Amino acid sequence: QVQLVESGGGLVQAGGSLRLSCVASGSFFSILTMAWYRQAPGKQRELVANADSVKGRFTISMDNARNTVYLQMNNLRPEDTAVYYCYANLWVVRGGPTFQYWGQGTQVTVSS
Repeated sequence: QVQLVESGGGLVQAGGSLRLSCVASGSFFSILTMAWYRQAPGKQRELVANADSVKGRFTISMDNARNTVYLQMNNLRPEDTAVYYCYANLWVVRGGPTFQYWGQGTQVTVSS
């Protein structure tokens, strides 16, 4: 019913840029929160916005009219290589509780 679909991942050379998009689709009332997480092999999933290493390089923006969150990634480094996941906490119906959803993830690979 509710889907989060990420796009924009791929292979990029160090120093390059990528822009990830995540759109929430389906039947829901309203979005409380959307965010980006990432998980590298053998590491815990982390909130991108809280990662010290991305500060000054990554920018998160939201297009509320399109239920879309973006992650602009500049000056990419090999250590940014990870699966990037979209997260949303939203109301499915008016007056009901919020529910948490995850996208399928999109692979970002940064070569040195």
